[in-house]
Amino acid sequence: MHPSSTPPDPLNTSAGLRPGPRTGSPLRAPRLRPGDRVRIVSPSSRPSRRDVERGAAVLASWGLRVEVGDHVFDQWGPMAGRDWDRLADLNAAFADPGVRVVFATRGGAGAYRIADGLDTDAVRRDPKPLVGFSDVTHLHLALWRECRLATVHGPFLTHGDDVLDSGTVQALRHALTETEPITLHADPNEVTEAVTVDGTATGVLIGGLLTALSTEAGAGLPSLDGAILFLEHPLSGLRNVDRALTQLRRSGVLNGLRGVALGQFFGFEGDVTASQDGGWSIADVLIEHFGGLGIPVLGGLPVGHRNRPATLPLGAEAVLDGTAGTLTVGSAVT
Repeated sequence: MHPSSTPPDPLNTSAGLRPGPRTGSPLRAPRLRPGDRVRIVSPSSRPSRRDVERGAAVLASWGLRVEVGDHVFDQWGPMAGRDWDRLADLNAAFADPGVRVVFATRGGAGAYRIADGLDTDAVRRDPKPLVGFSDVTHLHLALWRECRLATVHGPFLTHGDDVLDSGTVQALRHALTETEPITLHADPNEVTEAVTVDGTATGVLIGGLLTALSTEAGAGLPSLDGAILFLEHPLSGLRNVDRALTQLRRSGVLNGLRGVALGQFFGFEGDVTASQDGGWSIADVLIEHFGGLGIPVLGGLPVGHRNRPATLPLGAEAVLDGTAGTLTVGSAVT
């Protein structure tokens, strides 16, 4: 039961927000080991109990001790409870020295409402990766901006066998328990594979959901100067993609990029929207925005909202090779 007094407003960015480091080496957590405690939280939308039980069982099979946040199953509109309760669960996980990894249950809506309330002091004292994608991108960006924390753009283990397979799950486990770099290869079946500019680039990998980055532009988006930008996007018309990319370009955040890595743009297969957009495909829109930047671009990465997505560390040094069709990223853990 929440106290009757008015709780702190996580949207009030003028109270209690402590600016974090803008430069410096990434913070990386120790790799996950059997017997470690991990915490499941819901910073965005509400999951079902069955889905959380499924994800907890996967983690337990790795030899981990699994805990579930107090408000994981709350509901408030499209979100898993009130902002301050979702934030309290997230901050409690970061502040607990025994918790080694924080797993989000799902995306959806709401992480953008609490991103400015993260306990950055706790994160800096005891770095631990956050795992998730989609709406969780808002938190990945905030953790990088304020703490330089390396995190993991990884699948939600609450998803069933229709989304995950043993290879997908093993790839996530490997990213959290091993320290060697991860190499992804462009998939010719992805619609973004056609968007490629030859060349090689090195830089810290930052990004995730396109609409999360465009929402944060001008407010909470970290500097992309010297970075490789990763983008993925699901189920939205070409005009929405064009608007989001235009927002990023007009805000100036694309200045200084070293490379662009494009994942799954789900829902654009077969150029289904071309008849409504003057014959343009998603590849045309992406080339329009990135093809003239004079930097390497690699499309076709199997990361995003389609089934069996690959795991990708964020906030780690990466090498993009548009000619070879590979993205190699350092580990988020040590």
